[in-house]
Amino acid sequence: MEINNWVKVILHSLHEGVLIADSNGIVKYINPAYTRITMVSSNEIIGKFLSEKRPGSRLMNVIEGGKELLRVPRKEGDIEYIVNMVPIIEKAQTIGGISILTEMTEMYNITEQLNKSNIMIRNLQKQVKNLAKAKYCFNDIISVDSNSFETKKLAKRISHNDSNVLITGESGTGKELYANSIHMDSSRQNHSFVAVNCANFDSNLLESELFGYEEGAFTGAKKNGKIGIFELANGGTLFLDEIGEMNYDLQAKILRTLQENTVRRIGGLKDIPINVRIIAATNKNLEKMIEENRFRKDLYYRIVVFPLNISALRNRREDIRPLVEKFLNDMASKFKRNIELSEDAFNILYNYDWPGNIRELNNAIEFAANMVDDFIIRPENLPKIIQSEGVKKNIIKFKSLEKIIKDTEVFEIRKAILIYGETVQGKKNAAKALGISLATLYNKLK
Repeated sequence: MEINNWVKVILHSLHEGVLIADSNGIVKYINPAYTRITMVSSNEIIGKFLSEKRPGSRLMNVIEGGKELLRVPRKEGDIEYIVNMVPIIEKAQTIGGISILTEMTEMYNITEQLNKSNIMIRNLQKQVKNLAKAKYCFNDIISVDSNSFETKKLAKRISHNDSNVLITGESGTGKELYANSIHMDSSRQNHSFVAVNCANFDSNLLESELFGYEEGAFTGAKKNGKIGIFELANGGTLFLDEIGEMNYDLQAKILRTLQENTVRRIGGLKDIPINVRIIAATNKNLEKMIEENRFRKDLYYRIVVFPLNISALRNRREDIRPLVEKFLNDMASKFKRNIELSEDAFNILYNYDWPGNIRELNNAIEFAANMVDDFIIRPENLPKIIQSEGVKKNIIKFKSLEKIIKDTEVFEIRKAILIYGETVQGKKNAAKALGISLATLYNKLK
């Protein structure tokens, strides 16, 4: 086995140590790195049997067996290294073998760099995952009450358009749930959904989050700058929650971005084209804020193309029972037991005004579930403020069986229509699922 000069030039330039032996185990070549690592010179070993000069070498086993042997740890004095041994095969015959030595310090450096890279990749993946995906769809919205049923129906219609949406309603009514669902039912569903709560940032920080910035734009700016949320949402939907908390001056910059469909980073000189649908939400009266010069009228009309108001829970009380059932089902897996609600307790929940809306109801059910001993929530297990309101209003009452049957019927019919659709075929499928004739379904829909 001969090694030509061109191959020797290449092997001489490697930082890893290289030893090549023929099929008889006679050393044919070592490079300078091999001498550096093992302290064995070419005069000592070339032309000699490897087994004589390097008694611990396992390269001969690789040559005889024809199978590679990888990551074998070795130590020469104070130098630790890893040896990879591979047979050299030509025309299905093993004609020799090669050992490649890598110092452990090199391995440590490579491992450290890989670990750093993997951490960066995981962090970026986590950020993209958290920022760019909607969490809910319309199937997650409970809408049995006529008010919420109509709201959900309107939201589904809005989702099929591409215009901006302003969602209004009290805190805890589910505005973010609707924003997610509109995005997931739109033509942008396969693109980013990025949500930002305007109340969580001061004006300067919010501006840098929305628009991004170039390197050196201000004191503390990250090296290489930072991409803004508008750019992250490009092609998808940007949800601006609590937009009424946004600084008046920043509103002007938002307006310019929406009018021109471009964004300019802080400290930047060029406009970056974007294609973003805005869904904004607020629990404030923006019309009143306009009169008080706290919200820009031109921005208001830019985002209120499709207004959507989410009713307070006290104005859609028929949603309370299915909401309670959902919360109890969610908690069944958490508590590893089924928990029921007594009718007396439900009557209190039904008649309470719920200033905190669905969020408060969820909290009340979780509190009560932790207070029960026999898996049944009774009035005394509810939060004290809800109990006291119940006593004050003397609101414990029963529904008639006729009303309960009618409410259940309405709920099941609406659920079937939502699932199968309002087409003729959809209604036929709904009637079949409900176990009634198509004619009966039409009569009940009237």
